[in-house]
Amino acid sequence: MKYGVVIFATDYSIDPVTLGRACEERGFDSIWFPEHTHIPASRKTPWPGGADLPKEYWHTLDPFVGLSAVAAVTSKIKLGTGICLVVERDPITLAKEIASLDHISNGRVLFGVGGGWNREEMENHGTDPKRRWKVMRERIEAMKQIWTEDEGEYHGEFVDFDPVWSWPKPVQKPHPPVYVGGDAEGTFKRVVSYGDAWMPIGIRLRASIGEKMAELNSMAADAGRGPVPVTIYGVAPRPEAINSYIEAGVDSCIFALPSVGEEQALSMLDGYAEVMETAATAGA
Repeated sequence: MKYGVVIFATDYSIDPVTLGRACEERGFDSIWFPEHTHIPASRKTPWPGGADLPKEYWHTLDPFVGLSAVAAVTSKIKLGTGICLVVERDPITLAKEIASLDHISNGRVLFGVGGGWNREEMENHGTDPKRRWKVMRERIEAMKQIWTEDEGEYHGEFVDFDPVWSWPKPVQKPHPPVYVGGDAEGTFKRVVSYGDAWMPIGIRLRASIGEKMAELNSMAADAGRGPVPVTIYGVAPRPEAINSYIEAGVDSCIFALPSVGEEQALSMLDGYAEVMETAATAGA
């Protein structure tokens, strides 16, 4: 089992440099930054997590800026987007950002993706929420062409370009692994179609994770693929929760760190590290 940390890195929380160093020093395998380019002030779309949207959603740093800062002061820890809202980004520019980060970090990028939940936010970027899954698929397929071909091209309904030159290419071959987030209808089809791993939110699936993984792997086998790695996002830092995922064959657990200041964040991180060590000892 591998362990990571996810945080909404903001303009008021612990800075990415300090956090990245601390995570690597404590033996965590990965660090993940989510993103929202903005939150529409209308607040028409309800937040799936409850009534009141936490303020970190509109204070979050750009994940690629934050992860680049972490890359510059670390050497081992993986750098994850958890998740990148592909439907709100130009695929040619995004392909360049990811390849550049993979280049400067010597191949440490984990590309977590999702379609998002805030409809007005998507619309502000010109994406029809009803078509976002097809938009995401085409953009990811187009980026793979840019990453893997000397003259990548793509011709779809939402993404259309003739052969282009774009370097650097990612260090990881054929490209950084694509972690498809969520557990909505159609998620498994998306994982099998263009993903390399599945990354659901832990609080929703602990009781059914074994059954879900069996279903996903059955679909993968039908498509001629092997078992799909699973990373659980937002795991409760409790040994019993982790043990259930170990028993199910989950590959990685990601602890959620709140957007707090340095002193509190480091204290909580120490606690997560203790849980990680306890689970590792119990599983030895």
